[in-house]
Amino acid sequence: MPGVADLRRPASVRILWLLAGVAVVLMLSALSVSFGVRAVGVADILAALGGHDDTIGQAAIVKRIPRTLLAVLIGAALAISGAAMQAVTRNPVADPGILGVSNGAALAVVCGLAFFGLTNPYGQMALAIIGAAIAATFVYTVGSLGRGGATPLKLALAGAATSAAFASLISAIMLPRVDMLMSFQSWQVGGVGGAEWPRIAIAAPVLAVGALICVASARGMNSLALGDDMAAGLGEHVFRTRLVSALGAVILAGSATALAGPIGFIGLIVPHACRMLVGTDHRWLLPFSAVTGSALLLASDIIGRVIAPSSEEIQVGIITAIIGAPLFIWIVRRQKVREL
Repeated sequence: MPGVADLRRPASVRILWLLAGVAVVLMLSALSVSFGVRAVGVADILAALGGHDDTIGQAAIVKRIPRTLLAVLIGAALAISGAAMQAVTRNPVADPGILGVSNGAALAVVCGLAFFGLTNPYGQMALAIIGAAIAATFVYTVGSLGRGGATPLKLALAGAATSAAFASLISAIMLPRVDMLMSFQSWQVGGVGGAEWPRIAIAAPVLAVGALICVASARGMNSLALGDDMAAGLGEHVFRTRLVSALGAVILAGSATALAGPIGFIGLIVPHACRMLVGTDHRWLLPFSAVTGSALLLASDIIGRVIAPSSEEIQVGIITAIIGAPLFIWIVRRQKVREL
C-alpha cells in the first residue's frame, strides 16, 4: 500500500512529472533520429516525411526510426519488469539481470539457434519467455530454501550464481560455432542497432500484454509491500498476486531479451529513481518507470553513437552497464545504511 509520504504527494505533481518524462522521451527520440554515422538536419527529416527518396539523409532516417522505437519499447519493458520484480520479491536490488532472468531467456534463445536452427521470431520470443520463466522459478525456489524464506540477500545470491552459470553455458554452446559467434556476440552485449519493422510488429503486442498484466496488478503490488501477512489480512490473494505480477515481468523481460539481448541495469536503477519522484504507489510508479526507462535507453543509445560516430559504435548494453554499475553500488550502500 502507498505510504504516508505518497498520500501527501498531489496527483497534479505526479502528472506534471509524467508529462515532463514524455517530453524528454520525445526530445530524445528526435535526437536519436538525428545522430549517427551521418548527422541529419531538419531539412533531411522534412524531406523524408515528404516522401523524397533521393537523399542520403532519408536513408539514415528510415533506418533510425525503427531503432528509436525499439529503444523506447525495450527501455519501458525492462523498467516495468524491474519494478514488478522488486515488488514481487520485496527485494530492492531485483531486476531481470541480477535475478538471472535475462540470461535464462538468452540461454533459451541460444539453444534454439544452435540445436534447432530456430530463426523464426515468434519461436525465439516464445523460447525467451519460457527460459525467463524457468530461470525466475528456479531462482525464487533456491532463494526460498532455508530459514527465513526468500530473503532479499538469498534471492540476490541465487540470482547472481544462476546468471553466471547461464552465461557459462551460453559461452560453451556458442564457442564451437564460429559461423554464429560473431553475430551472437553483438546480440549478447545488448543493443538496438538491428531493429526491423517486422520484429517490432511481432513484439509490440506481446510487450503490451506484459505491461498490461503488471499495471493491472499494481494495487496488489502495493499490498505485497506490507508483507504477506498484512496483505492477506487486507483481503489480497498473496500467491495469485505474486504469480500474476511475476508473469507480466517475465513476459516483458523475455521478450525484451529476445529482441535486443540481455541489457542490464535498466530494471534496477529506473524504479529507484522514480520512487524518489512519484513515491512507492505502483499505480504511478509503473507508468513513470516505463517513460523513464525509455528515456534512459534512448540516451544510452545516443551516447554510444556520439562517442564512436562510426560503424563500430558502442553498444547500448555497454553504456547502461557503465551508468548502472556505480548507481547499483550506491543503491546497495544506501539500503545497507537503512537496515543498520
